[in-house]
Amino acid sequence: MVHAQNSSDAVPSLAQVVDQKSFNGEFPVPPSTVVNGTQVFMPPGVSPDALLARPFHIYDEEFLSVIGDNPTLTLIAEQESDPLYHEAVVWYEPTNEAFFVQNAGASAAGTGLNKSAIIQKISVSEADAVRNLTNATGQVTVTVVPSNPMVINPNGATNFRGQIVYMAEGAGASNTSQVMLMNPRAPYNTTVLLNNYFGRQFSSLNDAVVHPVNKDLYFTDTLYGYLQDFRPPPGLRNQVYRWNDTTGAVTVVADGFVLPNGLTFSPDGKYAYVTDTGINQGFWGYNFSEPASIYRFDVKDDGTWDNRKIFAFVDSGVPDGVHSDAAGNIYAGCGDGVNVWNPSGTLIGKIYLGSTSANFQFTGNGRLLICAETKLYYATVAADGDFTADQM
Repeated sequence: MVHAQNSSDAVPSLAQVVDQKSFNGEFPVPPSTVVNGTQVFMPPGVSPDALLARPFHIYDEEFLSVIGDNPTLTLIAEQESDPLYHEAVVWYEPTNEAFFVQNAGASAAGTGLNKSAIIQKISVSEADAVRNLTNATGQVTVTVVPSNPMVINPNGATNFRGQIVYMAEGAGASNTSQVMLMNPRAPYNTTVLLNNYFGRQFSSLNDAVVHPVNKDLYFTDTLYGYLQDFRPPPGLRNQVYRWNDTTGAVTVVADGFVLPNGLTFSPDGKYAYVTDTGINQGFWGYNFSEPASIYRFDVKDDGTWDNRKIFAFVDSGVPDGVHSDAAGNIYAGCGDGVNVWNPSGTLIGKIYLGSTSANFQFTGNGRLLICAETKLYYATVAADGDFTADQM
Protein backbone atom coordinates (compact mmCIF):
# COMPACT_ATOMS: atom_id res chain seq x y z
CA MET A 1 0.00 0.00 0.00
CA VAL A 2 1.16 3.51 -0.78
CA HIS A 3 -0.11 6.23 1.50
CA ALA A 4 0.53 9.82 2.47
CA GLN A 5 2.61 10.65 5.49
CA ASN A 6 1.25 12.55 8.45
CA SER A 7 0.04 16.04 7.62
CA SER A 8 3.04 17.45 9.45
CA ASP A 9 5.37 15.78 6.96
CA ALA A 10 6.00 17.54 3.68
CA VAL A 11 5.59 15.14 0.77
CA PRO A 12 6.07 16.83 -2.62
CA SER A 13 3.18 16.68 -5.05
CA LEU A 14 5.04 14.32 -7.39
CA ALA A 15 6.09 11.99 -4.56
CA GLN A 16 4.43 9.19 -2.64
CA VAL A 17 5.40 7.07 0.34
CA VAL A 18 5.73 3.31 -0.03
CA ASP A 19 4.82 1.49 3.18
CA GLN A 20 7.14 -1.50 3.13
CA LYS A 21 5.28 -3.20 5.99
CA SER A 22 2.30 -3.52 3.65
CA PHE A 23 4.06 -6.27 1.71
CA ASN A 24 6.18 -7.85 4.46
CA GLY A 25 3.63 -10.60 5.13
CA GLU A 26 0.19 -11.85 4.16
CA PHE A 27 0.98 -10.84 0.64
CA PRO A 28 0.14 -13.25 -2.22
CA VAL A 29 3.51 -14.42 -3.52
CA PRO A 30 3.44 -16.18 -6.91
CA PRO A 31 6.04 -18.84 -7.75
CA SER A 32 9.32 -17.91 -9.43
CA THR A 33 7.98 -19.09 -12.78
CA VAL A 34 5.56 -16.16 -12.59
CA VAL A 35 7.37 -13.41 -10.65
CA ASN A 36 11.15 -13.46 -10.80
CA GLY A 37 12.59 -9.98 -11.21
CA THR A 38 11.91 -9.57 -14.92
CA GLN A 39 8.76 -7.69 -13.93
CA VAL A 40 8.42 -4.31 -12.28
CA PHE A 41 7.67 -4.55 -8.57
CA MET A 42 4.12 -3.46 -7.75
CA PRO A 43 3.23 -2.64 -4.13
CA PRO A 44 -0.15 -4.16 -3.21
CA GLY A 45 -3.28 -2.18 -3.89
CA VAL A 46 -1.67 0.36 -6.21
CA SER A 47 -2.35 0.69 -9.92
CA PRO A 48 0.40 1.17 -12.52
CA ASP A 49 -1.08 4.57 -13.37
CA ALA A 50 -0.94 5.66 -9.73
CA LEU A 51 2.72 4.67 -9.48
CA LEU A 52 3.57 6.71 -12.58
CA ALA A 53 1.46 9.72 -11.57
CA ARG A 54 3.75 10.44 -8.61
CA PRO A 55 7.08 9.02 -9.76
CA PHE A 56 9.27 9.90 -6.77
CA HIS A 57 8.70 6.91 -4.48
CA ILE A 58 9.81 7.37 -0.89
CA TYR A 59 10.89 4.12 0.79
CA ASP A 60 12.63 5.91 3.64
CA GLU A 61 12.35 9.49 4.87
CA GLU A 62 16.03 10.01 3.96
CA PHE A 63 14.87 10.23 0.35
CA LEU A 64 13.19 13.55 1.11
CA SER A 65 16.62 15.17 1.41
CA VAL A 66 17.50 13.75 -2.03
CA ILE A 67 14.41 14.96 -3.88
CA GLY A 68 13.74 18.18 -1.97
CA ASP A 69 10.48 20.11 -1.86
CA ASN A 70 9.69 20.24 -5.57
CA PRO A 71 11.22 17.45 -7.68
CA THR A 72 10.28 17.35 -11.35
CA LEU A 73 10.38 14.69 -14.06
CA THR A 74 10.03 15.64 -17.73
CA LEU A 75 9.90 13.42 -20.80
CA ILE A 76 12.03 15.28 -23.35
CA ALA A 77 12.37 12.74 -26.21
CA GLU A 78 10.69 9.53 -27.28
CA GLN A 79 11.00 6.87 -29.98
CA GLU A 80 8.46 4.24 -30.99
CA SER A 81 10.88 1.30 -30.83
CA ASP A 82 14.50 2.30 -31.48
CA PRO A 83 16.38 2.43 -28.12
CA LEU A 84 18.28 5.62 -28.92
CA TYR A 85 18.56 6.64 -25.26
CA HIS A 86 20.52 3.86 -23.61
CA GLU A 87 23.90 4.45 -21.97
CA ALA A 88 27.02 6.53 -21.40
CA VAL A 89 25.42 9.71 -20.08
CA VAL A 90 28.19 12.29 -19.61
CA TRP A 91 27.84 15.95 -18.72
CA TYR A 92 30.37 18.22 -20.42
CA GLU A 93 30.32 21.30 -18.24
CA PRO A 94 32.12 23.82 -20.54
CA THR A 95 29.30 23.70 -23.10
CA ASN A 96 26.60 22.50 -20.66
CA GLU A 97 25.80 19.56 -22.92
CA ALA A 98 24.94 15.98 -22.06
CA PHE A 99 26.12 13.11 -24.25
CA PHE A 100 24.60 9.61 -24.43
CA VAL A 101 24.51 6.62 -26.78
CA GLN A 102 22.14 4.27 -28.56
CA ASN A 103 21.76 0.64 -27.47
CA ALA A 104 24.43 -1.52 -29.13
CA GLY A 105 23.24 -5.01 -30.01
CA ALA A 106 19.53 -4.36 -29.61
CA SER A 107 17.40 -5.95 -32.35
CA ALA A 108 15.10 -2.93 -32.44
CA ALA A 109 18.10 -0.73 -33.20
CA GLY A 110 19.73 -3.02 -35.74
CA THR A 111 23.09 -2.25 -34.14
CA GLY A 112 25.94 -4.63 -33.45
CA LEU A 113 27.47 -6.27 -36.52
CA ASN A 114 25.42 -4.51 -39.19
CA LYS A 115 25.91 -0.98 -37.94
CA SER A 116 27.32 0.82 -34.93
CA ALA A 117 25.29 2.46 -32.22
CA ILE A 118 25.52 6.25 -32.38
CA ILE A 119 26.50 9.00 -29.95
CA GLN A 120 24.06 11.86 -29.37
CA LYS A 121 23.80 14.96 -27.21
CA ILE A 122 21.39 17.61 -25.93
CA SER A 123 21.73 21.08 -24.47
CA VAL A 124 21.06 20.88 -20.73
CA SER A 125 19.86 24.49 -20.84
CA GLU A 126 17.14 23.51 -23.32
CA ALA A 127 16.05 20.67 -21.05
CA ASP A 128 16.04 22.90 -17.99
CA ALA A 129 13.81 25.41 -19.76
CA VAL A 130 10.99 22.83 -19.93
CA ARG A 131 11.51 21.32 -16.47
CA ASN A 132 7.99 22.27 -15.33
CA LEU A 133 6.34 20.24 -18.09
CA THR A 134 5.48 16.57 -17.81
CA ASN A 135 5.88 15.95 -21.53
CA ALA A 136 8.16 18.22 -23.57
CA THR A 137 8.93 15.92 -26.49
CA GLY A 138 9.94 17.89 -29.54
CA GLN A 139 11.05 20.90 -27.51
CA VAL A 140 14.61 19.71 -26.84
CA THR A 141 16.92 19.13 -29.81
CA VAL A 142 18.70 15.78 -29.93
CA THR A 143 21.84 16.01 -32.08
CA VAL A 144 23.89 13.16 -33.53
CA VAL A 145 27.60 13.39 -32.69
CA PRO A 146 29.74 12.17 -35.64
CA SER A 147 32.83 10.87 -33.86
CA ASN A 148 35.83 10.65 -36.17
CA PRO A 149 37.10 7.95 -36.50
CA MET A 150 33.81 6.51 -35.33
CA VAL A 151 33.52 4.95 -31.88
CA ILE A 152 32.20 1.49 -32.76
CA ASN A 153 29.28 0.43 -30.56
CA PRO A 154 29.98 2.79 -27.63
CA ASN A 155 28.67 1.78 -24.24
CA GLY A 156 29.94 3.34 -21.02
CA ALA A 157 31.69 6.71 -20.87
CA THR A 158 33.06 9.28 -18.46
CA ASN A 159 34.86 12.63 -18.41
CA PHE A 160 38.60 12.17 -18.76
CA ARG A 161 41.25 14.90 -18.80
CA GLY A 162 38.86 17.47 -20.25
CA GLN A 163 37.48 15.13 -22.90
CA ILE A 164 35.20 12.05 -22.92
CA VAL A 165 36.45 8.49 -22.82
CA TYR A 166 34.23 5.78 -24.33
CA MET A 167 34.18 2.03 -23.87
CA ALA A 168 33.81 0.86 -27.49
CA GLU A 169 32.46 -2.69 -27.56
CA GLY A 170 33.65 -3.23 -31.14
CA ALA A 171 32.05 -5.49 -33.77
CA GLY A 172 33.13 -8.94 -34.88
CA ALA A 173 36.51 -10.55 -34.32
CA SER A 174 38.65 -8.01 -36.16
CA ASN A 175 37.10 -4.79 -34.80
CA THR A 176 38.16 -5.25 -31.21
CA SER A 177 36.80 -3.67 -28.06
CA GLN A 178 38.80 -0.61 -27.05
CA VAL A 179 39.05 2.50 -24.88
CA MET A 180 38.64 5.63 -27.01
CA LEU A 181 39.01 9.31 -26.20
CA MET A 182 36.72 11.81 -27.96
CA ASN A 183 36.94 15.57 -28.09
CA PRO A 184 33.46 16.79 -27.06
CA ARG A 185 33.69 19.66 -29.52
CA ALA A 186 33.44 19.47 -33.31
CA PRO A 187 34.89 17.76 -35.30
CA TYR A 188 34.70 15.21 -32.43
CA ASN A 189 38.06 13.63 -33.26
CA THR A 190 38.87 10.38 -31.48
CA THR A 191 42.02 8.59 -30.32
CA VAL A 192 42.49 4.96 -29.28
CA LEU A 193 43.95 4.87 -25.76
CA LEU A 194 43.91 1.12 -25.11
CA ASN A 195 42.88 -1.87 -27.21
CA ASN A 196 44.43 -4.91 -25.54
CA TYR A 197 45.58 -6.61 -22.37
CA PHE A 198 49.15 -7.75 -23.15
CA GLY A 199 48.18 -8.60 -26.71
CA ARG A 200 44.82 -10.19 -25.87
CA GLN A 201 41.50 -8.71 -26.96
CA PHE A 202 39.11 -7.44 -24.33
CA SER A 203 35.73 -9.15 -24.55
CA SER A 204 33.24 -6.28 -24.48
CA LEU A 205 34.26 -3.18 -22.56
CA ASN A 206 31.28 -1.81 -20.70
CA ASP A 207 31.72 1.12 -18.29
CA ALA A 208 34.40 3.42 -16.88
CA VAL A 209 35.06 5.92 -14.11
CA VAL A 210 38.02 7.98 -12.88
CA HIS A 211 39.13 7.60 -9.28
CA PRO A 212 38.81 10.96 -7.49
CA VAL A 213 42.19 10.68 -5.74
CA ASN A 214 44.67 8.71 -7.85
CA LYS A 215 43.06 9.87 -11.13
CA ASP A 216 43.46 6.45 -12.78
CA LEU A 217 40.77 5.11 -15.11
CA TYR A 218 38.92 2.00 -13.90
CA PHE A 219 36.72 0.03 -16.32
CA THR A 220 34.73 -3.19 -16.64
CA ASP A 221 35.03 -5.90 -19.26
CA THR A 222 32.11 -8.28 -19.68
CA LEU A 223 30.35 -10.52 -22.24
CA TYR A 224 27.43 -8.55 -23.62
CA GLY A 225 28.94 -8.13 -27.09
CA TYR A 226 29.19 -11.92 -27.29
CA LEU A 227 25.80 -12.49 -25.63
CA GLN A 228 24.22 -10.15 -28.20
CA ASP A 229 25.92 -11.84 -31.16
CA PHE A 230 28.34 -9.12 -32.27
CA ARG A 231 31.59 -10.12 -30.54
CA PRO A 232 33.45 -13.48 -30.55
CA PRO A 233 33.63 -15.85 -27.56
CA PRO A 234 35.67 -14.44 -24.67
CA GLY A 235 39.40 -14.94 -24.24
CA LEU A 236 39.62 -13.27 -20.83
CA ARG A 237 37.79 -13.42 -17.53
CA ASN A 238 35.08 -10.91 -16.69
CA GLN A 239 37.07 -8.36 -14.68
CA VAL A 240 37.55 -4.79 -13.52
CA TYR A 241 40.72 -3.13 -14.78
CA ARG A 242 42.77 -0.10 -13.82
CA TRP A 243 44.71 1.97 -16.35
CA ASN A 244 47.35 4.59 -15.60
CA ASP A 245 47.70 6.92 -18.58
CA THR A 246 51.11 8.18 -17.41
CA THR A 247 52.87 4.80 -17.27
CA GLY A 248 50.49 2.82 -19.51
CA ALA A 249 50.15 0.14 -16.84
CA VAL A 250 47.02 -2.01 -17.04
CA THR A 251 46.20 -4.07 -13.96
CA VAL A 252 43.28 -6.18 -12.74
CA VAL A 253 41.66 -5.01 -9.50
CA ALA A 254 38.69 -7.39 -9.19
CA ASP A 255 37.17 -10.54 -10.66
CA GLY A 256 34.72 -13.23 -9.55
CA PHE A 257 31.75 -11.60 -11.28
CA VAL A 258 29.20 -13.23 -13.54
CA LEU A 259 28.67 -10.14 -15.73
CA PRO A 260 30.30 -6.99 -14.29
CA ASN A 261 28.68 -3.87 -15.64
CA GLY A 262 28.59 -0.36 -14.14
CA LEU A 263 31.02 1.04 -11.60
CA THR A 264 31.56 4.17 -9.54
CA PHE A 265 33.37 5.47 -6.47
CA SER A 266 32.22 7.16 -3.30
CA PRO A 267 32.98 10.90 -3.32
CA ASP A 268 36.07 10.44 -1.13
CA GLY A 269 37.30 7.52 -3.23
CA LYS A 270 37.36 5.10 -0.27
CA TYR A 271 34.77 2.73 -1.75
CA ALA A 272 34.20 1.27 -5.20
CA TYR A 273 30.81 0.00 -6.36
CA VAL A 274 30.35 -2.52 -9.18
CA THR A 275 27.06 -3.79 -10.57
CA ASP A 276 26.72 -7.42 -11.66
CA THR A 277 23.93 -8.06 -14.15
CA GLY A 278 24.51 -11.81 -14.29
CA ILE A 279 20.81 -12.61 -14.14
CA ASN A 280 20.45 -11.34 -17.75
CA GLN A 281 22.57 -13.54 -20.02
CA GLY A 282 21.57 -12.30 -23.45
CA PHE A 283 20.77 -15.06 -25.93
CA TRP A 284 21.06 -17.64 -23.11
CA GLY A 285 18.07 -16.03 -21.41
CA TYR A 286 17.71 -15.42 -17.66
CA ASN A 287 19.29 -17.32 -14.79
CA PHE A 288 17.44 -16.13 -11.70
CA SER A 289 19.97 -17.55 -9.25
CA GLU A 290 22.69 -15.27 -10.62
CA PRO A 291 23.37 -11.70 -9.42
CA ALA A 292 21.27 -8.63 -9.97
CA SER A 293 23.51 -7.01 -7.43
CA ILE A 294 25.77 -4.15 -6.45
CA TYR A 295 29.05 -5.03 -4.72
CA ARG A 296 31.16 -2.67 -2.63
CA PHE A 297 34.94 -2.79 -2.26
CA ASP A 298 37.35 -0.92 -0.03
CA VAL A 299 39.82 1.09 -2.11
CA LYS A 300 43.27 0.99 -0.54
CA ASP A 301 45.75 3.86 -0.60
CA ASP A 302 47.67 2.21 -3.44
CA GLY A 303 44.53 2.05 -5.61
CA THR A 304 43.94 -1.69 -5.24
CA TRP A 305 40.65 -3.12 -3.98
CA ASP A 306 39.86 -5.29 -0.98
CA ASN A 307 36.97 -6.57 1.20
CA ARG A 308 34.28 -7.26 -1.38
CA LYS A 309 30.79 -7.23 0.14
CA ILE A 310 27.22 -7.27 -1.12
CA PHE A 311 25.77 -3.77 -1.08
CA ALA A 312 22.34 -4.26 -2.69
CA PHE A 313 20.20 -6.72 -4.64
CA VAL A 314 17.57 -5.04 -6.81
CA ASP A 315 13.92 -5.98 -6.90
CA SER A 316 13.21 -5.22 -10.57
CA GLY A 317 15.50 -6.09 -13.47
CA VAL A 318 19.21 -5.50 -12.96
CA PRO A 319 21.34 -2.63 -11.69
CA ASP A 320 23.20 -1.27 -14.72
CA GLY A 321 24.79 2.19 -14.59
CA VAL A 322 25.70 3.30 -11.07
CA HIS A 323 26.63 6.74 -9.70
CA SER A 324 27.06 8.54 -6.40
CA ASP A 325 25.82 11.90 -5.21
CA ALA A 326 27.88 14.29 -3.10
CA ALA A 327 26.42 12.81 0.10
CA GLY A 328 27.55 9.29 -0.82
CA ASN A 329 24.13 7.94 -1.73
CA ILE A 330 24.28 5.35 -4.51
CA TYR A 331 22.00 5.52 -7.56
CA ALA A 332 21.54 2.73 -10.13
CA GLY A 333 19.52 2.36 -13.30
CA CYS A 334 17.21 -0.63 -12.79
CA GLY A 335 14.22 -2.34 -14.36
CA ASP A 336 11.75 0.24 -13.06
CA GLY A 337 13.81 3.43 -13.20
CA VAL A 338 16.51 4.89 -10.97
CA ASN A 339 16.84 3.33 -7.50
CA VAL A 340 18.64 5.10 -4.65
CA TRP A 341 20.36 3.60 -1.60
CA ASN A 342 21.99 5.31 1.36
CA PRO A 343 25.68 4.51 2.08
CA SER A 344 24.57 1.61 4.30
CA GLY A 345 22.79 -0.12 1.43
CA THR A 346 19.21 0.66 2.46
CA LEU A 347 16.83 1.42 -0.41
CA ILE A 348 15.54 4.91 0.34
CA GLY A 349 13.68 5.77 -2.85
CA LYS A 350 13.10 5.48 -6.56
CA ILE A 351 12.62 7.75 -9.52
CA TYR A 352 9.99 5.47 -10.93
CA LEU A 353 9.58 5.17 -14.70
CA GLY A 354 7.80 1.83 -14.90
CA SER A 355 10.45 0.68 -17.38
CA THR A 356 14.19 0.10 -17.61
CA SER A 357 16.80 2.80 -17.20
CA ALA A 358 20.24 1.49 -18.17
CA ASN A 359 22.01 4.69 -17.23
CA PHE A 360 21.70 8.34 -16.19
CA GLN A 361 23.93 11.07 -14.83
CA PHE A 362 23.92 14.30 -12.90
CA THR A 363 24.17 17.17 -15.37
CA GLY A 364 24.97 19.78 -12.76
CA ASN A 365 23.79 19.99 -9.17
CA GLY A 366 20.15 19.05 -8.77
CA ARG A 367 19.77 17.97 -12.40
CA LEU A 368 19.63 14.46 -13.87
CA LEU A 369 19.42 13.17 -17.42
CA ILE A 370 17.90 9.68 -17.45
CA CYS A 371 18.13 7.28 -20.38
CA ALA A 372 15.24 4.81 -20.61
CA GLU A 373 15.84 3.11 -23.97
CA THR A 374 13.04 4.61 -26.11
CA LYS A 375 12.51 7.53 -23.72
CA LEU A 376 14.75 10.31 -22.45
CA TYR A 377 13.91 12.09 -19.18
CA TYR A 378 15.16 15.18 -17.40
CA ALA A 379 14.72 15.34 -13.62
CA THR A 380 15.40 18.01 -11.03
CA VAL A 381 16.03 17.13 -7.38
CA ALA A 382 17.75 18.61 -4.34
CA ALA A 383 20.82 16.35 -4.35
CA ASP A 384 24.17 17.56 -5.62
CA GLY A 385 26.08 15.44 -8.11
CA ASP A 386 29.42 13.91 -7.24
CA PHE A 387 31.80 15.46 -9.75
CA THR A 388 35.04 14.70 -7.89
CA ALA A 389 35.87 11.98 -10.41
CA ASP A 390 33.64 12.65 -13.38
CA GLN A 391 35.26 15.94 -14.29
CA MET A 392 38.84 14.61 -14.05
